[in-house]
Amino acid sequence: MASIIGHVVSNYNEILEQTKDPKVDTWPLMGSPVPVLVILSTYLSFVLKIGPKMMANRPAYELKSVIIAYNAFQVLFSIWLTILAFNVDLVSLVFADTCSNEKEPVTNSRLQTALSVGGWWYFFAKITELFDTVFFILRKKYNQVSFLHVYHHTITALFSWCYLKFLPGEQGVVIGFLNSFVHIVMYSYYLIAALGPEYRKYLWWKKYMTWMQLIQFAMMLVYLMFTLAMDCRMPKALTYFFLTNVVIFIYLFSDFYRKAYAKPKKA
Repeated sequence: MASIIGHVVSNYNEILEQTKDPKVDTWPLMGSPVPVLVILSTYLSFVLKIGPKMMANRPAYELKSVIIAYNAFQVLFSIWLTILAFNVDLVSLVFADTCSNEKEPVTNSRLQTALSVGGWWYFFAKITELFDTVFFILRKKYNQVSFLHVYHHTITALFSWCYLKFLPGEQGVVIGFLNSFVHIVMYSYYLIAALGPEYRKYLWWKKYMTWMQLIQFAMMLVYLMFTLAMDCRMPKALTYFFLTNVVIFIYLFSDFYRKAYAKPKKA
């Protein structure tokens, strides 16, 4: 058993040396897990207990201007993150390098830097998105603070930090690109909705956002299975990690769609 653990640790250290940018540890929130754990603990405490208790005897805040500005920022930020993914030639990376028959790792400082920078900004985006739930609480929209919503925001923030800190890999570019693209559409919807009731006629496509989420996860699943089938030289622990979460999200979003939009059968 000790030899197996030692072998796993040795392989992990070897992969980390090949993929991690040493500058990451000096970046904001990346020196230790304490800051991100404090942020997430504060977030969960507020949205699950402190916030609802604080708002119990208060009228809901309107926050119209704040929410319009916030959603506009998230749309622009998501567009920028999507564009940022193109700093990596992913097609060439997957089909020519990491999925070739050669087993020696290809080190590329420019690629390493691009992955690290993109990974940190993606992590930062997940931190800013925690305000989604804070605004729901302040506006007393408690029905929107579901298990799916809180779990999704908490896990993506935590795991994006763990990805950048412990096991960066090329898979993150595809995952981040797909997620950021979907968020352009999602926050555009929220932005239009925040403009007022007169704009509701333009929001007929609400349920199709969940379709987009599910299609996104299906694409992620196919891509991750492809990297395993082709024995791509990417960190397999990261691939299995992503696969597990993608499957969980497919289940949760499918369950949400079924409950929210599926018509009950007539007796």
